Amino acid sequence: MPKAKITQGSAVPQSTTSAANRTPVKINSEGTPKWYIVIMLGLMILGLAWIVVNYLAGESIPFMAELGAWNYGIGFGLAIIGLMMTMGWR
Repeated sequence: MPKAKITQGSAVPQSTTSAANRTPVKINSEGTPKWYIVIMLGLMILGLAWIVVNYLAGESIPFMAELGAWNYGIGFGLAIIGLMMTMGWR
C-alpha cells in the first residue's frame, strides 16, 4: 500500500494531556446498595407472579376480574420497571 506524502508544514500533533489524567478512576467503590437489588428483583418477581396468578385464577379473584386485560399491563409494567433498574446495578 502506498504511503502518504508528508509535506514540510505538517507536523504530528503532540498530546497535551499527561499520563496522570488518563488513569482510570473508580467513581463508586461501594457498589449497589442491598435495598436497590431487593426492590429490583422484587419488582421482577412481583410482575411475573401477577401474570401467573391472573392466568391461573384471575377470574375467581374479584378485583382481577374487574381489571380484565389491564392485568397484563400491570404485570409486564412491574417486570419492565425491574428490568430497567438493572441498568443502574453496579
